[in-house]
Amino acid sequence: MPTKIITTALLVSSAIFSVLIGYYSFENILGALSFGCVGLVAGVACLRLLRLWINTDIHNIIGGAVGTLIGAILGIIIYSGISQNIEKPEVAGAVYGLVMALFCLVGLQLGSYKAKDLKNIKAHGARVNNPTSCILDTSVIIDGRIADVCETGFIGGELIIPQFVLKELQLIADSQDSTKRTRGRRGLDILSKIQKQSCVGIKIDDTDYPAVKEVDQKLITMAKETGFSLLTNDFNLNKVAEVHSIQVLNMNQLANALKPVVLPGETMKVQIIKEGKEPSQGVAYLDDGTMVVIDQGKKFIGKTVDATVTSVLQTTAGRMIFATAKN
Repeated sequence: MPTKIITTALLVSSAIFSVLIGYYSFENILGALSFGCVGLVAGVACLRLLRLWINTDIHNIIGGAVGTLIGAILGIIIYSGISQNIEKPEVAGAVYGLVMALFCLVGLQLGSYKAKDLKNIKAHGARVNNPTSCILDTSVIIDGRIADVCETGFIGGELIIPQFVLKELQLIADSQDSTKRTRGRRGLDILSKIQKQSCVGIKIDDTDYPAVKEVDQKLITMAKETGFSLLTNDFNLNKVAEVHSIQVLNMNQLANALKPVVLPGETMKVQIIKEGKEPSQGVAYLDDGTMVVIDQGKKFIGKTVDATVTSVLQTTAGRMIFATAKN
């Protein structure tokens, strides 16, 4: 409501002052009303331009201002060179206005367009100062293991959380589905836990890409512009990022790399808890969740046995160990 009142007051004031200026300039009602209409249109245009610039990125504003200034300087230089051949003052005034408008508009457009390079230079400088910074996606936040990794001190850089990721996390937390709602709230709790840790910092980045609809594609675009790594658990996002030559830190790959190495011929003590796919197989699990498929283990379901490792299979989903129960 206050914004509408202020807007209306500004437009009315612009119209009134324009009418007064028109009346004193032309000394008749028609000229005053005409000048008032011009002032009202100019006020509306100024307000719309102001709103546009308020919502514009600061780098575009700086680039546009610098480009306009350079364009004005070039316009003055060009006009000074051609004004000597113009004899009529009215023609000189028209040429001056045309040259200045042309160069200022071109400078504004080029400056705003090239502002992205200025933003990339700034981001590149930030990456040099803090090379371990990375961008978090929604899946790795909900997963929760990132908080434990940060607590160990292995991640010492800054964690970049885009505003559109927070928005997606909030939508999940407000979902009607109880499972999604629980996962979303868990993600928010994980962020709160990381913020309380002193060994790592969290930065909320307000950069958005309105033309891009999907969150994953926005993450790809941000990672390409800033040069930061992408921290994720999403297998498909991982592959797409690799296609774009983006460095990806996958929490699942880290977990698999930290699992203890098991070699064929070693003996382990496991508890068989269920039947395998084959009639004689039994299935057990290690403490880290690794599945152990035991040949001739069906008859030992519910018991703890010694098993000899025969082979290890590494898949994208994790690692599987094949073993044989010892008699």
